[in-house]
Amino acid sequence: MTVPKTVLCAIGTRPEAIKMAPVILALRADPAFRCRVLATAQHRQMLDQVLSVFGIVPDVDLDIMQPDQSLCDLTGRLLLRLGTVMAEEAPDIVLAQGDTTTVLTTAIAAFYARIPFGHVEAGLRTGDPCNPFPEEMNRVLTARLASWHFAPTPQAAHHLRVENTPDHAIHVTGNTVIDALHQVRDKARRPACLTPGRRLILATLHRRENFGAPLARICAALRAIVEANEDVELLLPVHHNPNVRATVTEAFRGCCRAHLTDPLDYLDFVGAMEHAHMVMSDSGGVQEEAPALGKPVLILRETTERPEAVEAGVAALVGTDAGAIRARAQRLLDDPAAYAAMARGASPFGDGQAARRILGVLRAA
Repeated sequence: MTVPKTVLCAIGTRPEAIKMAPVILALRADPAFRCRVLATAQHRQMLDQVLSVFGIVPDVDLDIMQPDQSLCDLTGRLLLRLGTVMAEEAPDIVLAQGDTTTVLTTAIAAFYARIPFGHVEAGLRTGDPCNPFPEEMNRVLTARLASWHFAPTPQAAHHLRVENTPDHAIHVTGNTVIDALHQVRDKARRPACLTPGRRLILATLHRRENFGAPLARICAALRAIVEANEDVELLLPVHHNPNVRATVTEAFRGCCRAHLTDPLDYLDFVGAMEHAHMVMSDSGGVQEEAPALGKPVLILRETTERPEAVEAGVAALVGTDAGAIRARAQRLLDDPAAYAAMARGASPFGDGQAARRILGVLRAA
């Protein structure tokens, strides 16, 4: 009888939980593997919301989150704890997804323990080490430590080859976020705040490099768009980070058609995307999810590591200038042809079979 391979899956934030959930569920259903789930809880409440949707309970929970923690503090505490986990769990394979501090420190800890590491959603690059910060450098450093690079697109695979990653280690799988979207779409819930006859703009804002003046400009633009269009309302789930909450709360004070909420759970967020007229965001994952639902995305950042959506014409990189944001959004509100060109339901990020492909690679390892 073949002994199952023990695979340790590390997750720390809400996006990681969403994108790793299909992989974890597939591993647990496959007798070739013994799946163990490690939660660092880099984002405690937002992580737990997603795990409950998919029925995942962590086997190991580091509960590392502290209020307003610095990157140095977080990195140091994670490395110390992860070293112990690697020794106690002794997995055959370690997996992590994306670009957070959890991912980088997990890759380092696995390397120190001489355990092969697989990077889910590998190869995304902007070419600017400070945008997004620190995520771009987290990805670059993680790539140097990985044994398997699960690239979501051919372009991501190309970035890895340019960095001299061996071809045999690169596997184009699609993005697991599309797997997750397919699994929960039928359960998604309509936003309670949506008023019949009004068009909903869904916005998310949390990017570290947008803190301060850029975030204030974005909020001013969003408020101006709402106030200039009586049939438009805004749904803005506000990130728990105090650097975000203070700016956003002040910017929308007294704006009656702007609905500020706590972060939505995953089913509510998918429902909000489905019922939105457009999505405006500085998030990474939203750039992948919303186009698959036929929703135009305006990217509120200066760079994107997901240019495939922009090149496909289903997303636009508009930056953080208030005038540019207002102009692009108003065009989508006023011009049906411009809107239809972006709302095509086309996704360059996969077909919902990424987890199956990842398991195929690990099974053959």
